[in-house]
Amino acid sequence: MSAVDHKSDEELLAEHLAGTPEAFDVLVARYAEELYPFFQRFVGNAAAADDLVQETLLQVHLAANTFDPERAFKPWLYTIAANKGRDFMRARGRRPVQSLDSPGADQEAPSLATQLEAESGAAGEDFDAEERRQAVRTLIAKMPELQRLILVLGYYQRLPYSEIAEILGIPVGTVKSRLHAAVGQFAKMWLAHTKAGTRAG
Repeated sequence: MSAVDHKSDEELLAEHLAGTPEAFDVLVARYAEELYPFFQRFVGNAAAADDLVQETLLQVHLAANTFDPERAFKPWLYTIAANKGRDFMRARGRRPVQSLDSPGADQEAPSLATQLEAESGAAGEDFDAEERRQAVRTLIAKMPELQRLILVLGYYQRLPYSEIAEILGIPVGTVKSRLHAAVGQFAKMWLAHTKAGTRAG
């Protein structure tokens, strides 16, 4: 193991800027595989995900000297990634959607994973695992951009509210309300999907 492998993301970026050759390689190794499913779910295009991972890491490399060392690296990375994903979708002709802001609660919400699984679990019992995963991916791809982004950040990437707030530039309370709205929207779509499947069967 290299001497830089155990260091924090922030230390690695500082060492990269100081000229340590392998420091940035460690950051790439840490985040390339994590970013791929983020892009796959957010933009709904597996073929584009690899390119977007590379574009994001290249942007991190090029913009490393603009990073504020008093802040955390991961929200900064995901801010760049989210912007890359949005740029990709807009270049493909997807329009931005209206704000999803609504009043937020001050307390921690229940686990988003628990909520989403509870909303979709019982209805999916007749699906085999792969059919169900494909159905979920298809429904997420149909959601408005902002709902899809916050659902992917909160549920699949498991980022804490505070980091999502930093990535999106919104208050923590707004993050919670948007997550709640996104889960509710997914639940409605899943219910409609499973009802349609039952009628078709």
